[in-house]
Amino acid sequence: MQSKQAQQRGFTLIEVMVVVVILGILAALVVPKIMGRPDEARVIKARQDVQAVEAALNLYRLDNHAYPGTDQGLKALVEKPSGEPAAPNWKAGGYLDRVPQDPWGRPYQYLNPGLHGEIDIWSYGADGQEGGEGLNADVGNWAEATGG
Repeated sequence: MQSKQAQQRGFTLIEVMVVVVILGILAALVVPKIMGRPDEARVIKARQDVQAVEAALNLYRLDNHAYPGTDQGLKALVEKPSGEPAAPNWKAGGYLDRVPQDPWGRPYQYLNPGLHGEIDIWSYGADGQEGGEGLNADVGNWAEATGG
């Protein structure tokens, strides 16, 4: 039979302190790099949102044989639209839980027919204005707008 000390094995204070110091060093190196890039993170989020909305619109088109019209807008992905083009096979529950807003708190834009493709989905970027460069560039489902 083993003694009580041999049965109770745990970490020493030194071992715990070494782990805490290592975690502190890692946090000091990683956190500033992540925290210093919120604007870039917003652009990436906008690109992902545009892709998700485009995927939902493609499902809508598969069910209803046409994309929603510009007047019906992205709201047609959440509530059954009225008007033309009709949505005879609209999926109960919709294609999205809610119409997303861009990372800057503004609605995404939608155009059917689009100027860059069959449909256009975009955010005006950080400045909320058409065009722009860098963080202010439009983020859309066409190649030149997603370059940021």
